[in-house]
Amino acid sequence: MDRLQAMQVFVTVVEAGSFSAAARQIGVGQPAISKTIAQLEERLQVRLLVRSTHSLAPTDAGVRFYERARAAIREADEAELEARGAGAGLSGRLRVSAATTFARLLIVPRLPEFLARHPDIEIDVLLDDRVIDLVSEGIDMALRMGELTDSAAIARQIARSRRSVIATPAYLSRAGTPLVPADLATHEAIVYSQLGASWTFRRNGTEASVAVRGRVRLSAAEGIRAAVLADLGLTVNSDWMFAPEIESGAVRRVLEDWELPPVDLWAVFPTGRLASAKARAFADYVESILAQ
Repeated sequence: MDRLQAMQVFVTVVEAGSFSAAARQIGVGQPAISKTIAQLEERLQVRLLVRSTHSLAPTDAGVRFYERARAAIREADEAELEARGAGAGLSGRLRVSAATTFARLLIVPRLPEFLARHPDIEIDVLLDDRVIDLVSEGIDMALRMGELTDSAAIARQIARSRRSVIATPAYLSRAGTPLVPADLATHEAIVYSQLGASWTFRRNGTEASVAVRGRVRLSAAEGIRAAVLADLGLTVNSDWMFAPEIESGAVRRVLEDWELPPVDLWAVFPTGRLASAKARAFADYVESILAQ
């Protein structure tokens, strides 16, 4: 029995929901499907499917085998494409996860160029600030910022951004411009919940930590942007998140002679399988546009 072919049959059965539907998709008789599944279960010494006259469902072992088999088939397809020199002609669906604001500002506007280079690729972009499970969501690659919490993640750093203290000219005109980190204690801070209300600065080997205060605390970068642009106060954020406004002068950096820890961008791939050629190509593209 061809192992990969048997895996493909099993995956088709699970996704089709019945032997007869799988047989129609594959173009063989239903007895051939039944025989392949029986041989696969005998080989593995485990029951993969629970069958009745009206329904079919994978067992717990079947669910685990389905996930692994689907990944193995996908990797085999990618290997064939690369062996045929198809890297320059990538095709199929690419699912990418990214933080909402980052993707809206810096990735989505640059998608036309990537799609023009690869006319046979379709992209699904899942915009979510949460760290999601890539395997269960069927994600090919995630763009994640900051420190990676999953030590087992397959990832590579593709960019780094400075962090700055940012405010609008209108707010600074009203509240004054801080000259040293300690001045921030008297300002209205817009606090990003994930970073907390203690900001640490460095300059010439000197470190200064400031506990800031503010009446606005937000859990998403989109809210931070809206609050800053509404002149509610100043904040610490990556320059990525205010790139258009920094360029136009709608916001200003302050305390520029003090450094904040930078933020890294990572391309993260599902654990347990090789990164697809499409995902690697998209990671390279994002790296190139941020380098500009």
